[in-house]
Amino acid sequence: MEKPRIAYLGLGIMGRGMVSNLLKAGYSVTVWNRSPGPVDEMVALGAASVGSPSAAADGADVVMYCLANDEAVEAVVFGAGGLLEGAGSGQVFIDMSTVYPALSRRQAEAFGAIGADFLDAPVFGSKGEAAAGGLWVVVGGKREVYERLLPVLEVVSETTHYMGGAGSGTSMKLVGNLVVAFQLEALGEAMVLARKAGLDLQDVLGVLHVTDFRSPIFDGVGASLIARDFSTSFALKHLYKDANLITKFAEELVSPTPGAAAIREVIKGAVNAGLGEENASAVVKVLEGW
Repeated sequence: MEKPRIAYLGLGIMGRGMVSNLLKAGYSVTVWNRSPGPVDEMVALGAASVGSPSAAADGADVVMYCLANDEAVEAVVFGAGGLLEGAGSGQVFIDMSTVYPALSRRQAEAFGAIGADFLDAPVFGSKGEAAAGGLWVVVGGKREVYERLLPVLEVVSETTHYMGGAGSGTSMKLVGNLVVAFQLEALGEAMVLARKAGLDLQDVLGVLHVTDFRSPIFDGVGASLIARDFSTSFALKHLYKDANLITKFAEELVSPTPGAAAIREVIKGAVNAGLGEENASAVVKVLEGW
C-alpha cells in the first residue's frame, strides 16, 4: 500500500522531531513554518516546502500540525491562506497542538463540512521523546479514522491512546498536564526543603528513583535542577498557557481544582520574573527565591 503524502505545519521543538522521524520512515513530507530557519533544516533532511498553510494542504493526504497555542491554530486553520482554503474531501487533518477542547470540536465540524476528517492528537513528551519517536499520543475523533492513521502516528510515538470523539484528545491532554504541573511543583518544593534540611540532593534523587512514588519527571527534571540546567525542552511560558487552559476547562465543567489554582500562581510568578523562555523546571527558582 502506498504511503500517504504528508504535510506538516509548525516546526518548533516538537515538530522538527516528528518530521525527522516521518522522513526516516520513508514518508514524503512537505513542511511549512512561519520562520524559515527550521524549514531549511527539514528541507536538508529531504522535505519539500511551501509558502502557506493552504498550499501545504493542497495535494496532501494527511495534514499534521503542532502549533504554540489556540491563537496560532485559529490563524493557520481558519485565517486567510489557511488550511481550510486548501482542504478537500477525503483528506485527514491532525492537530497535535495543546489547545482548548472546544477549538478541536470546531475544527472537526469545519473540516467535516467539506468532507475531510479530523483528529485532535496532542502529545505527551518533550524534545527528547520527539527526536526519538517516543511520544505518547492521545487522540479524539472517529475511531475508524484513528485506526486508519495508526501507521503514521506510530512513527512518532511510543504509544497511542484513543480517547473518544472530537475534543477527547485535547481533554486528556489538559488532564495530563494538570498532573505534570503538580509533579513539577512537588519536586521543586521537595528539593528546596531537602536542601534547607542539609540533605545531599543526589541522595534525595536516589530515594525518589526507587520509591512507590517515583516518576520519570522526577528523574529527568531532578537531575537538571541539581545541574542548574534550564535549557528548554518544554518552555515555562507554554506550561503557563496550559495552566490557563486547565483553569478555563475546570470552570466550564464546574470541576474543583484548588491545588492547580495555587500552582498556576507560582507558574505565573515565574513568567513575571522573566523565566518564560526557560524550561518549565525553572519554576523552582521562584520557590528558591521565596
